[in-house]
Amino acid sequence: MLRILQFLYSLRSFLLFVLLEVLAIGLIVSNNSPQGAAFFNSSNAVTGSILKVRSDILDFFTLAEANEVLLSENADLIGHLKTMNAIPDSATLELDSAFEAQFNFKGARIISNSLRFAQNHITLNKGAKDGVRPGMGVFNEQGAIGRVKSVSENYSVAISLLNTEMSLSSKIKTNGSFGTTKWDGKDSKKTKLLYVPRHVTANVGDTVITTGYSAVFPEGILVGFIESIDQGEDPNYLDIVINLSTDFSKAHYVYLVENTQLAELDSLYKQSEIENEF
Repeated sequence: MLRILQFLYSLRSFLLFVLLEVLAIGLIVSNNSPQGAAFFNSSNAVTGSILKVRSDILDFFTLAEANEVLLSENADLIGHLKTMNAIPDSATLELDSAFEAQFNFKGARIISNSLRFAQNHITLNKGAKDGVRPGMGVFNEQGAIGRVKSVSENYSVAISLLNTEMSLSSKIKTNGSFGTTKWDGKDSKKTKLLYVPRHVTANVGDTVITTGYSAVFPEGILVGFIESIDQGEDPNYLDIVINLSTDFSKAHYVYLVENTQLAELDSLYKQSEIENEF
């Protein structure tokens, strides 16, 4: 304590100088309008800059939470759009059933993803307590991503479209010809559209989307674009390679889609002894 007092005493001249300067500035600012206005404008600008930096820093650390909120809101909006654009499933005049919402949408974040295996999976940060169930489709703003395989209380695991065991009912948008999208385990940016008959006319660059036949995805979710079309070795089907629309190496946030009539369709398939491979 004595040393501190001795140190301050040694600076007495400088401290007195600073005190007098502050008093002089205070007198100038308080007794001269132009200088006072300039001082307060400058101080407000400095304060504003500090507050802006503080706000930017806080905003940065709350981005993840903001993304979660936006994702949830987008999922709700997609659900509303699907309801508004619902396609009648028959020629009946019972419009109430024709416009019934068949799909529910939820948002989620990818917390684990793999690309290097033949059977790749994606882990999501939403589980059973969030309403996620096995069989739900997974996609993002770029296109289809996969299908939920298993669910725990807080997490879920989806089979990626980059999984040789995953099949997706797809069609060529321009002519409606459908087939099965299935990855061959080679290139994470490309997949194949199988079982499209040879007589079908398709072109490089044509868009490939989901058919809506699978009861997992609604019709129209983007899958990719045709890169090449060959006759191939199979005498019945074309050999079509698709450039995937989704960049799986950069996917972070996804939407989950649930067909509210999936249980009914599954029951019907079992009664009819039909296997729904999708």
